[in-house]
Amino acid sequence: MHGGTGGGAKDTLDPHQPVTAVDIARVSNLYEPLLFWNNNYELEPALAESVEPSADALTWTITMRQGVTFHNGQPVTADDAWKSIQRVADPDAPLSAGGQLSQIIDFSSTKVVDETTLQLVLNTPYAILDSLLAEYTLGIIPGGEFDPTNPIGTGAFKYESFQAGTTSTFGKYADYWGDAAFVDSLVIQDFSDDNAKVNALQAGQVQTIDNLPYNLIDTIKGTGGVLTAEGGQWVPFTMRVDQAPFDDVRVRQAMRLIVDRQAMIDQTLSGYGSLGNDMYAPLDPAYASDLPQREQDIDQAKSLLQQAGVDGLQVELFTGDDIGSVAVPAANLFAEQAKAAGVDVKVTKKNPFYDDDYLSYTFAQDFWNTRNYIPQAVVGTYPPKLGGTYNETHWDNADHRGLVDAAAQELDEAKRTDLLQQAQEIEYNEGGYIIWGFRQQVDGFGQNVQGLEPSKYLPLGNYKFNKVSVA
Repeated sequence: MHGGTGGGAKDTLDPHQPVTAVDIARVSNLYEPLLFWNNNYELEPALAESVEPSADALTWTITMRQGVTFHNGQPVTADDAWKSIQRVADPDAPLSAGGQLSQIIDFSSTKVVDETTLQLVLNTPYAILDSLLAEYTLGIIPGGEFDPTNPIGTGAFKYESFQAGTTSTFGKYADYWGDAAFVDSLVIQDFSDDNAKVNALQAGQVQTIDNLPYNLIDTIKGTGGVLTAEGGQWVPFTMRVDQAPFDDVRVRQAMRLIVDRQAMIDQTLSGYGSLGNDMYAPLDPAYASDLPQREQDIDQAKSLLQQAGVDGLQVELFTGDDIGSVAVPAANLFAEQAKAAGVDVKVTKKNPFYDDDYLSYTFAQDFWNTRNYIPQAVVGTYPPKLGGTYNETHWDNADHRGLVDAAAQELDEAKRTDLLQQAQEIEYNEGGYIIWGFRQQVDGFGQNVQGLEPSKYLPLGNYKFNKVSVA
């Protein structure tokens, strides 16, 4: 049994719309994309044996793995892949993994050549299309149809039961194409808070938990095991750039200068992290590591706030347990740090945080897993109609977007890196994120659990519970 914090009435088994950590754990075991990000954050084949571009990166040939079946026994075909992509990349309503795809696919020219071959035609060159097809939010389903009462995928576990906000049960899929699961049953349990989750692990009620609270690492080491992994995970503060006071870039920069980044890492991550510089995707080869490291500067923050005419600023910061174990401590620490600049931060904890208000908060937090810069920029900073399905800062910068789009079309890696570093500099100067650090992924497991491997991508070895055995 696996335990995760969060969940509620909005829990989902939809392969293309997971939000919380427990959602991601469920879809990662039920469904599979065409390619995988492995534990080292490298692409490898999954339901596709190969994904090959033409010389101009306009036509991509996807060759399906043969002998793979859905949980209902039907063979997986190129038509299933295409219809799943169409569901995700519907231009009128793109889902999480479909934002960029909805803009670049030539729907009329793409064709299913035969049962194992899909020729994906684009309306513009896209040099890194393969990375989009590896998102965990692009699971392939029969005919692209999702039935919430009987969800069917290709994963190592098949659906048995689901109760939103509480418990999900999955059985071993005997005809799985990959490594068959060691355990016969997988149960994923929602917990309301981190303490309840940790207590359940210590009592032996669950065998794995993701996102172990950093202050409890030593406690768990005494009764079980701790899995740590370097990665690009981040828990930012999000400022809506279209609402006061954050519609003034001086206020946004002041807030970034208020935060003591090393203190955040030491106190909320117990040291299990690395410095952030208000930019994401640190594992991307194009990460702009040459930009000056932003440090706490209370005097400069005060000066900027004074210039913006918001002396004695009062703001409400929304947080919640289902963002992850670091979120609430980070919110409270930021509120303490802000006092030195004369800023009054009222911390409001909401459970669940991911309700109908998500994406509308003026000042809040969120969590993100490891992604490279282009797909992260699209999903997090583009307008919704252009693929920004989770644009919590409501940033809409045409210059930045133009550079990211140009980089995605650029086949020359050096030129692509230059474009992306220009884009990052704009975000560094004007963006709506406070990215104070990157957290190491720390998960907990029982003493009788074997087979877990650290992953730079998702918790607990990409949630590959088929590799886990319980003595």
